[in-house]
Amino acid sequence: MRWTLKPKPSEEKIKHLAQALNIDEFIATLLIQRGIETFEQAKLFFRPSLNDLHDPYLMKDMDKAVERIEKAIEKGENILVFGDYDVDGTTAVSLVSSYLKTFYSNIATYIPDRYNEGYGVSYAGIDFADDNGFSLIIALDCGIKSIDHVAYAKERNIDFIICDHHRPGEFLPEAVAVLDPKREDCNYPYDELCGCGVGFKLIQALGQNRNQTIEDLSLYLDLVATAIAADIVPMTGENRVLAYFGLQVINSNPRPGIKALTHQIKKKTLDITDVVFIIAPRINAAGRIKHGNHAVELLSEFNFEQAQQFASEIEQYNSDRKDLDKQITKEALEQISENNEKERFTTVVFQEDWHKGVIGIVASRLIETYYRPTLVFTKSGDKYAASARSVKGFDVYNALEACSEHLEQFGGHMYAAGMTLKEENYLAFKNAFEKVVEETIHPDLLIPEITIDSEINFSDITPKLSRILKQFEPFGPQNMTPVFLTKNVKDTGYAQKLGTDNEHLKLFVRQNRSEGLAAIGFGLGNKITLTSDQKEFEAVYCIDENEWNDKVSIQLRLKDIK
Repeated sequence: MRWTLKPKPSEEKIKHLAQALNIDEFIATLLIQRGIETFEQAKLFFRPSLNDLHDPYLMKDMDKAVERIEKAIEKGENILVFGDYDVDGTTAVSLVSSYLKTFYSNIATYIPDRYNEGYGVSYAGIDFADDNGFSLIIALDCGIKSIDHVAYAKERNIDFIICDHHRPGEFLPEAVAVLDPKREDCNYPYDELCGCGVGFKLIQALGQNRNQTIEDLSLYLDLVATAIAADIVPMTGENRVLAYFGLQVINSNPRPGIKALTHQIKKKTLDITDVVFIIAPRINAAGRIKHGNHAVELLSEFNFEQAQQFASEIEQYNSDRKDLDKQITKEALEQISENNEKERFTTVVFQEDWHKGVIGIVASRLIETYYRPTLVFTKSGDKYAASARSVKGFDVYNALEACSEHLEQFGGHMYAAGMTLKEENYLAFKNAFEKVVEETIHPDLLIPEITIDSEINFSDITPKLSRILKQFEPFGPQNMTPVFLTKNVKDTGYAQKLGTDNEHLKLFVRQNRSEGLAAIGFGLGNKITLTSDQKEFEAVYCIDENEWNDKVSIQLRLKDIK
């Protein structure tokens, strides 16, 4: 692990913000490190308001999208709401379809089959629309590169509205409207929305036509918050406002589907981490193991008993997903070892019978062992399909673009992407990808980095500090949980390993004469020797709360020790 201490802002900036907000200079420093330098920015950060959301009509083509939907409603056309099979896509489909159904009945949904149709807009989906009399398709979380598909639909007199957040190619599809804040000719003030976020902007615009306020639409924000958390988009600007209020809905009045997924959790208040690790994987499991339709059914169901039935089926899919993920990761690690590929700049593995639904998770697991850009391939029909994951600071999408001559299609983001290629192009692509990464990646990026906000002493850790840090939530990219460094730390003699494989570390630590603090280090079990015999060590950690028997105490969540 590389430990990198963030540079301290100038004393002038710190003093200015501390005085403006009447806060400690320490807290002012943490805020400036997050890009918050003025009273106004701090107000937006600490007191998010739904009124901070931008006018949806600032998004290019929003007027065209609304006009076409209103025309379809007026003429009694059938509208098909189409979306990808992951969390972002299924939440977006549930959001837009359930909103439209509140005032119009000719609405159906379509999620492509991960195995038979693959990612994004499919010809099978368009044929379904054609066979069943749909004249308008609203595509969510996909479609920005579907030039041929949209042309195919046009020949069948089917119009498209595209709501996407992925990077556009050189040309846009000839749809009635293309809503994507990443369009170069779109001046929308915030371009980091997820697909479900773009869907929310669409219903916000439709709602304005119906004299609905933003409060009237807030009941859909549990879906938007779930998508923001799952899609790992920046927790800044509009995303932070949507996630903040979405979490309130999840904790106070969630839709039956989300309530069914979370009602067994003992915690009083769920946070963004619970959404990432409890809600999102289960919604994702439907599309990975069975079909994304099951997730849309769950999220759109308004009868709690029925939602519980759907949730128990999805729980089983999630259990199957875990087993597959474990098995394939084991096989992939063996393959890397047998082929003696440990010295490469990339990890690229293939096995034709690997389950396509979990190769993305496996790619993330492999990065935990071999920290480098990773592709996991499997056979999909007569093609090879892969999921890509990247390391912090390296743009895997750009690397794929540089090798695109070997690919049939690809799409995605800086840190996650998907692609297909012909079997005969696999080795040429694998070598080209290795060459591109070797030539473009900085060697430091191949060592995992912990970014540290500040060095502090244990005496600085108080209930007041913990309360203030909680107000920094929700956390996510560009607003990560603050990380602290403390030196001259000793375990008081209670160090122990936890977990089925002794993979975790539990300590009770002190610095000098400070009061003892409980500390837990997930995955740090092998570092227990560093803490024995009253040896001093340095610890990097987040300040956490531990709930036990209705009592809440401060606990350190260790990230590393040296």
